[in-house]
Amino acid sequence: MYSAIAANKRKTILYIALFLIIIGALGWVASYMYGDIIIMFWVIGIALAWSLLQYFVAGGEALAMSGAIQIQKADNPRLFRIVENLSITNGEPMPKVYIINDQAPNAFATGRDPQHASVAVTSGLLDLMDDSELEGVMAHELGHVKNYDIRVGMIVFGLVVAIGIIADILLRMSFFAGRSRDSNDNGGNPVALIVGIVAMILAPLIATLVQLAVSRQREYLADATSAMTTRNPEALASALQKLQDYGRPMRRQSSSMAHLWIADPDPKPNLAQRLFSTHPPIQDRIARLHDIGGKF
Repeated sequence: MYSAIAANKRKTILYIALFLIIIGALGWVASYMYGDIIIMFWVIGIALAWSLLQYFVAGGEALAMSGAIQIQKADNPRLFRIVENLSITNGEPMPKVYIINDQAPNAFATGRDPQHASVAVTSGLLDLMDDSELEGVMAHELGHVKNYDIRVGMIVFGLVVAIGIIADILLRMSFFAGRSRDSNDNGGNPVALIVGIVAMILAPLIATLVQLAVSRQREYLADATSAMTTRNPEALASALQKLQDYGRPMRRQSSSMAHLWIADPDPKPNLAQRLFSTHPPIQDRIARLHDIGGKF
């Protein structure tokens, strides 16, 4: 189990390093096309600034977009008690607890660190899970908090959006620059222009794939953390099986927060769509949990 956690952390570091290389490469292409190295620093600076902004505001945005309503212990003692006990077990502050009025079973955690964390579950999940399964799900969500997956997810999402915006701006500028060179008969380097345009088109797609890969690895990591916390990986495996059997699309969906949920809020039926899924296949997650259970 500990080796699985360590392996997932290493893979996440590798993916984020690749992500940063994409940003640097995009900035270098822009600098080369326009003959000004300062552009590269602007690209990197804008990406980091946007990511920092998302770091502070994305948590509140996710709760608002999902329609989550904060509760106190008296509103739902069962859920509140489970989250409270798991927080004590982890030695972490008690997060804010929210319920979403939606029959699609799902849950997510958000916030920039354990001191500013929130967990939210749908009414459908509360109705579907027994106590041990609900504990497994909430241990998974608190695992995201404990592993700082929320912070990683927010930063990565901010950089993905920044890359998309920057690539779009540079792509538009490249066409104007190309027209200007043509009208002035300066010639330029058409090969470099084509390569730059292709890079700007592909950068957002590659960045999105890296983001999804990071998200999938963090789901495996949170599953393993849940198993370690509860010492009952079979409970989470059972909960995941129910999520697959009874899952349905969320009423309020946003692609920007799809990676936060414990299960894909809009399940993908075919291979091509699964490539762009924020979550690994549930059956793979269940198999890993069964394997972890055999090692206790």
